[in-house]
Amino acid sequence: MALAVFLFSNPSYAGKGQNTEKNYGLIFGTAYGPDDRPLYGAKVELHPLGKKNPHWELLSDHRGEFAQRVPPGPADYVVLATAEVVLVENGAPQTHKKKKLKAESKVHIELEERKDISLHLKE
Repeated sequence: MALAVFLFSNPSYAGKGQNTEKNYGLIFGTAYGPDDRPLYGAKVELHPLGKKNPHWELLSDHRGEFAQRVPPGPADYVVLATAEVVLVENGAPQTHKKKKLKAESKVHIELEERKDISLHLKE
């Protein structure tokens, strides 16, 4: 009985190797169109500052939201969002008329934290 109490009260024995929690930072954002409404389907690319190729590629959901886990900082990231929208004239979509929209933001992650950003896509 005393051995069982010792094993479960001593942190070096109890639950050894069961710590599956991983540390990360989180970049959470919302993409907005030129009408300031959430934009579905915007392509979002994230990469560390100083690198050109995207490290992560996402799409915004129906609420214009996206989220990406990143390693804990300190680190700086560039978030780039792009989208093509079809213009509507007299209630009919004009598929031959498309606008390319984009927005960019820099994000600093200090440790294990969540950063909320908003990207307002414009021409």
